[in-house]
Parts: sequence; structure tokens; C-alpha cells
Amino acid sequence: MQLRTPLALLGAAVLVLVGPPLLSTGDDTGTGTGTGTQIPGLRFMVPNTPGGGYDITARTAAKNAEDAGLTHNIEVFNLPGAGGTVGLSRLVSEHGNGRLAMSMGLGVVGAVRSNDAPKTLADTTPIARLTEEQDVVVVAKDSPYKTIDDLVGAWKDDPGKLPVGGGSAPGGPDHLAPMLMARAAGIAPKDVNYIPFDGGGELLASILGDKVAFGVSGVGEYLDQIKAGELRLLAVTGPERVRGLDAPTLQEAGYDVNFTNWRGIVAPPGLTDAERDKLTRLIEELHDSPEWRQSLKQNGWDDAFLTGDAFGDFLDAQDSRVVSVLKELGL
Repeated sequence: MQLRTPLALLGAAVLVLVGPPLLSTGDDTGTGTGTGTQIPGLRFMVPNTPGGGYDITARTAAKNAEDAGLTHNIEVFNLPGAGGTVGLSRLVSEHGNGRLAMSMGLGVVGAVRSNDAPKTLADTTPIARLTEEQDVVVVAKDSPYKTIDDLVGAWKDDPGKLPVGGGSAPGGPDHLAPMLMARAAGIAPKDVNYIPFDGGGELLASILGDKVAFGVSGVGEYLDQIKAGELRLLAVTGPERVRGLDAPTLQEAGYDVNFTNWRGIVAPPGLTDAERDKLTRLIEELHDSPEWRQSLKQNGWDDAFLTGDAFGDFLDAQDSRVVSVLKELGL
């Protein structure tokens, strides 16, 4: 993924595998549907609560892989805590486990920094970046704010009295997006009353219950609620409007913000080359499947596929950008 402005910096992923050593069923020559991709006992770890972006991505990927016949009986489980760093620590402790992978993204990059976590993404085996998506600025259906200008006007009057909720820890996408939005509106980011939640699922209840004035999260997490009229969409954070949704970009509305999130997959350290390559091959064939292509469309996700060392280099760059942007914003 490539960010389109210096501050639109990072884009915020996806799954993780856990279990005993790799086994394979059938021929492993890499020819034929599902051949060379079967990983019995494969597990995807989600490092936050059900209903968030990592959770949706992991469960979608697991179902698509099974429907495409690439592998079978993938277990998806949640291990939330500390913005994803509890799951990250568990992943790193599973040294050499070729049956475990973790769904992750920009939020985990930020949480590592904000929590001063002892384990970092540099301790994992990078597998693939899968998707990129815009964040959305949403309010409850009965909110007094009908437009993004209504919201920003009230926000500027008294930033501390309008709490904004996000589904990531400080430094993650749902934190950085409203901070960039605040700065573009002339609000000092340090004055923003940001309330972090462990994923978009947790955040949703607080938006609907008017516990926060507005929320910022990934478009795929709230598509159903937006289309059902439970949430009012005020703006999207990326460079273009989201197809099928009636809301301007922040840039269209006069706020110089261009921000996207991304999600991907990492695995434990210490995998053999064969284990790493087999997991990568599974994700590559998932990426090329019609099932996954349809899911990208349905969830409003952009394809941002990147594997192996190139993804590892991307993770290093994202860590550096999180640090520099937080400094630039005075946070």
C-alpha cells in the first residue's frame, strides 16, 4: 500500500494460525484445486473482540478458503487485549508453529508503540498484506449532527465535550484518522477527547448508545449498520467516495485528510521454509479465488496484496511512520 499524503500515512488486517506441526492431505505438488495448500489444524487468531475489522477479515478469509477447497476446518478464535499486543505476544510465543496465523494491521503497529510492548511485529514471520480500506466517520441515527460540517463546527467549539471513539489504541488507524481530521479542522490534536475500544465491535455499542459523539472505524465493519439506517455516515477518509454510500470524502468537505487503513497476516517466528511457503501459497491462492474477490467487493475492501520480504519491509516502514506522525501531531 502506498499512502497518498505524508499524514495520510498508513493505511490499518487480518489473521493468525495456531496449532501442532504442519501436515498435508493428498498430493502436495502444488497442482490442482487445493493441492499444496491443505493445512490440517490451521487456526486464525484475532487479536481483538468479535465484530471488528480483524475478526471480519479472518472469518471471511477462513470461509472463502474453505469454500474454494484450499483447506478445511479452519478455527478462528479471539484473543483480545491491549490493542492487539496480547495476541501478538501469544503468537510470538508459538515459535515454530506452522498451524497458527494472526489477523492484524495498522492498529497492532500503533498498539506496540503506545503500549511499549515487549514483542513487536519484527518478531513475527510476515505472510501477506491483504486489504486496504477507508475509515468512516459515523454517528447514531438520532444524532443532532446531520453533516460533517455540523459535527466539526460543534467539535471546534469545545473539543473535550465531544468524545470520539475508535476501534484501535493510540497510534492505530482509528486514532490517527480523527487526529488528522482535527488538525485539518484547526483543532489541536492534544485537545481531542479520544476513547479507544478494542475493535469496531466494542465501539459500535458506544456509538449507538450515545456514549461517544461520533466514531471512526473501517468501512467494512459498519456497512450493514449504515445501510440499515442505524448509523449515519458523515464522511469517508480516503481519496474517493465509497461506491454505494452517500457521503463525501473529507477532502471534498474541505478538510485536508487522505487516510486509509490496511490489514494483513503474520505467523509465529521460527517456521521452516516449507511451513512459511505453504502458508504463503494458501494465502496466494485465496487471494486469486473468486470467493475472495467477491468478498472484497461486498466489504468495500481494496486489494492491497503483498507477500513475504516485501511485506516485512512494509511493516518496518509503517512502524517508522507511526512514530513520525505521532511526533508531528504532538502526541
